[in-house]
Amino acid sequence: MSAIVPYDLYGKSILVTGGTGSFGRVFVRRVLKEFAPRRLVVLSRDEFKQFEMAASINGSNVRYVVGDVRDQSRLGRLFSGIDVVVHAAALKQVPTAEFNPIECIRTNVLGAENVINAALDAGVERVVALSTDKATNPINLYGATKLCSDKLFIAANGLGGENGTRFSVVRYGNVVGSRGSVIPFFEERRASGTLPITDPRMTRFWITLERGAEFVIQVLSMMSRGEIFVPKQPNMRMVDLARAIAPECAQQIIGIRPGEKIHEVLIPADEARHTLEFDDFFVIVPAFHEAWGTKPPQTYAGQVGKPVATGFEYRSNDEADRLSTAELRSLIYPQAATTAAPDQPRR
Repeated sequence: MSAIVPYDLYGKSILVTGGTGSFGRVFVRRVLKEFAPRRLVVLSRDEFKQFEMAASINGSNVRYVVGDVRDQSRLGRLFSGIDVVVHAAALKQVPTAEFNPIECIRTNVLGAENVINAALDAGVERVVALSTDKATNPINLYGATKLCSDKLFIAANGLGGENGTRFSVVRYGNVVGSRGSVIPFFEERRASGTLPITDPRMTRFWITLERGAEFVIQVLSMMSRGEIFVPKQPNMRMVDLARAIAPECAQQIIGIRPGEKIHEVLIPADEARHTLEFDDFFVIVPAFHEAWGTKPPQTYAGQVGKPVATGFEYRSNDEADRLSTAELRSLIYPQAATTAAPDQPRR
C-alpha cells in the first residue's frame, strides 16, 4: 500500500475531550498556532479550568463546553459537525482508581464507548485516543481500564464500514510537566530535605507535553485504522529524577506502592509479531484488520516499517535510551539549560 495522504487540519472542526488538562492545553495551543481550524471545541467537566484556560487561549473559532464523556446524549449533540476528535479525558491516578473502581470504569471504559458511539453516529472522520504504558500487561485498575479502552477503540473500526470513522490509539509514558507528574511533588518536598523513593531500581518512560502533542498531530496524518502508535522516548531512573530536581536532598526508600511496577512496558513481547519499527516511532498494527476488509499499510510518514524481532519488548529499563541526571534537569528546567536535552532516545 502506498504512503498515507497527509490529513489536512485546515478548516476542520476539532474536539478535544479532557481539553483543559495538561495535554489539551498544549495540543490546542499548537493546533491554533500551526493550523486554521474552522472550530476547536474544548470539552471538560471543570468550568473553572475552562475559565482559566480561556484567559490565555481564545479566539473566534475556540469554544469551551462543559460536559462529561459519561453523558452519551451530551456527546451526541457536541459531536455534530465535528471532523476530528482527540480523546484525552480519563481518570488517571492509580490510587484513586483502586479506591474508586466503578468511577474509573465509568469514565475510562464506558466513557470510551460513549465517545465511539457519538463519533460513529455523527460521522466524525478520525478519532485518536490517548493511552498509557500502564495499559500494557496491567497490574492496576487504571491500566486495566485503559487497556479495555484501547481494545474498544481498535474494535470500533469494524463498526463504521470501509468509509466510516477511523479510530487509532497513541500510547506513551510519563509526561514532563503534566499535572499528575511526580515533579511538582518532589519540588514541594524539597524544603523538607528528604525525597521519598519507592524503589531505587524503578524506571519510567519520559516524554514532554510538546512532543506528545506533536506526535498526536502526526498520527492524525498517518493513521489508517486500528493502529497503536508508540513514539520512541527516553527513559529515566526515579533516583536520577530526584537528583535532577533536588541534588541536595537525601533520598528515603519507602517501598513500592500497590499497583506499581518496577519497570514499565510500552510494547509487550506478545505484540512483537504485529509491530513495525520506524525512525522515531513504532506501530502495532491491528490483528483483526482482515475482518474489516482492509490491509494495514507498511509505509507511514514516508518510511517503510521494519518488523521487530520475535520476543521484542519496549521497556523502560533499556539503558541505551537512559537519560542522565543532567539531561533530566535540562528537560525539567529548559530555561536554565545551556544545551538542549534530547527528547528522543539515542537508538
